[in-house]
Formats: sequence, C-alpha cells, structure tokens
Amino acid sequence: MNLPLQDIRVLEFTHAVMGPSAGLILADMGAEVIHIEPVEGDSTRLLKGFGQGFFSCYNRNKKSLAIDIKSPEGKEIIYQLVEKADVLIENFGPGTMDRLSFGYDHLRKINSRLIYCSLKGFMPGPYEKRHAMDEVVQMMGGLAYMTGRPGDPLRAGTSIVDITGGMFGCMGVLLALYEREKTGKGKIVQAGLFETTAFVMGQHMALSALTQQPVPPMPARLSPWSIYRIFTTADQQQVFIGIISEKHWKRFCDVFQRQDWLNDVRLQTNNQRVEAKEWFQPEVEKMIAAYSLQEVLHKCDEAEITYAPIAKTEDLFTDEHLNKSGALLDVQLTNGLHARLPKTPIGYEDTNITLRLQPPRVGEHTEEVLTDLGFTLTEINQLKTNNIIAT
Repeated sequence: MNLPLQDIRVLEFTHAVMGPSAGLILADMGAEVIHIEPVEGDSTRLLKGFGQGFFSCYNRNKKSLAIDIKSPEGKEIIYQLVEKADVLIENFGPGTMDRLSFGYDHLRKINSRLIYCSLKGFMPGPYEKRHAMDEVVQMMGGLAYMTGRPGDPLRAGTSIVDITGGMFGCMGVLLALYEREKTGKGKIVQAGLFETTAFVMGQHMALSALTQQPVPPMPARLSPWSIYRIFTTADQQQVFIGIISEKHWKRFCDVFQRQDWLNDVRLQTNNQRVEAKEWFQPEVEKMIAAYSLQEVLHKCDEAEITYAPIAKTEDLFTDEHLNKSGALLDVQLTNGLHARLPKTPIGYEDTNITLRLQPPRVGEHTEEVLTDLGFTLTEINQLKTNNIIAT
C-alpha cells in the first residue's frame, strides 16, 4: 500500500484512550507503531464496564512489544529502538517517563531527530503535576456544566476530550515531522486534556464575553432557530428536526401541508417564530405526534431539511451510509469475536486507509522487533527465560 506515513516508526508508551488514539491515527496513515506494554500486558486490556472497548478500538494497525522497561536489559532495548525511531508518544502520569530515564531530555541525546509527543492531563503550568482523566477535566473545564441540565452537570457520552486531545497530539507530531524535513531536528510536542477542554469551550467563552452574562447549559439554551429540537412521533419514537433557513421553513410547511403557518403574519420570519415559541412549539409537537417515525423521516427527506432519528450505539453497525461508504473495518476484539468499527475519518486521495493489522496479542511482535534490532534467537530466548520479554 502507498500510505503517507509508511516510512515513519513510532514508539508508543500509552494506555487507555488519549495516547492510543494519537498513535491510532498515525498507524492508520501507515506508520509502524510499536505499542510498548508490560510483560503481563497493557492494563487497558483488562478494563471492565465502559472501558472494555478501549483496547480493541484504539490499537489496530499496531505491533506489540511486551517488555520489562524497568530492567537494565529492557531499558537498553528501548534505547536501541529510540535510535531508529521517528516519533515517541507517551501519556503516562506526570514525571513517570523521567523516572524511567525515558524523558525527552535524555532520549534526544540518543536521537536528535526524535519527535517526542507528551500527552498529559495538563500542559506546563500550575496544574501540570496533577493527575487527570477525561471526566475530571470535563467537570473542571465547564463541559459537564454545559452538557447537563441546570443543576445536573453531565459528562459527554464518550471519551471526547481524550480522543480530541490525542488528535491535537497527532497534529503536533505531523507539524514536527514537516518541520524536521527543513531543520533535520526533532522536538517535543505536547497536548493536555484540560487545555483541550478549554479549546472546545471557546465558543461559549466568546458568548460570555460578548453578552457579559452567565452562559446557560445547552439543554436550557434559547435556540436561535424556531424549530431545532427533538420531537416524539405517533409510535413513541424520537426524531430531531432542524429548520435553519427560510427556504427550509417553506419546504417544511409545504410537505406537512401547513399553508396556514406560511400565511400566519406571526410566523413570517425565523425570529418571529422564536418569539412565538410559547404557543407555536406545542403546535409543532402536536403535528409531529400525528405521524409515525418513518412517515416523519420520509417527509423531512422530501423537504430536504436537517433531521435525524435518535440512534443508539448498536444502530451504527447497520447504518447504511457507514457500511456502503467503507467507513467501518472488520476488527477482532479482545475476546476473539469480530465487529465492524469506525476507521479514521479522513479521505486521502488515492490512498486506502484500511486495516493492516488486528489489535495485537500481548507481545505478538516482540520477536520481530528484537530480530530487527539484531538480536539472535538465543538472546531472545534468554530474555524470555529472565522474564524481560513476554514468552
């Protein structure tokens, strides 16, 4: 395959979501990503609850090197890998990589071209030594407040800050690779969960600055659009409908045969309809409630307006667009079963970003990586015997 990053080697000291998501994008784009995990395996593999899908989702197209990085032998192997690496990604706790002698200042002496991507809860500043998780920064960054109803802060329904923070880290790596082509030098790039949360909250901060008023949570907001919300249908299903232009409004009224609304002097503009919401919204609710979900979807499609049924996670597996557009990959899960999971959503001309490697078993590529470094079979077996690498 002709992939844009096929000549790039990445060492990945990561776990959970933020670091692995950064490595995943690079891996999908063709980089050789070596996921370095303990001899007993990355603890992410054993998570329960909502964490069960983490490893399967974020570790395809990667190799696994299972090694004791605290041992002298393990450290020496890592240093040899660093000599040949282009990128290192880490999202360990604050100070961990320095304590292991794998900090940037130490490793750049081994390889001056190394791009070192450090992903943390907080970037340098007063909070930098704090530990953080996605949910923690959603709370302290205002995102949970904006998501929940008034008085009931609520985290977003996925690890959105971890994922977005990993994307920013990946952007930093790509920028540094581009700059290295001109300077020949690597550098450290950083991203933080808290700073990522602040970035996605920027639009609300701008609103607060403009109005000089507290910003209400999204469920309590006054929408700028007259119809932009969820409705319940006759068969007790839910559908979101959005009318965002006067053309949409006319087509909506035509399809639902509401010429009376088109002619009503109180509803001639979007702002008038917003002002009339106290009596107008119940009328829209009553109309939508007279149709089944499929009838509403058909009419909205005919009117060419924005609409959406309220999907559940399981609905994505059978979504017509995702399946026919090739957006899903057949991935082997940690329990051995297979599922179609989303690939990195980037279209790249003349390049098929697809599955090359299933999420690896613990240490699946250890012998391959060590052989590439010049280790003999005898030396590899001795490392296994000494429990330096996985057997």
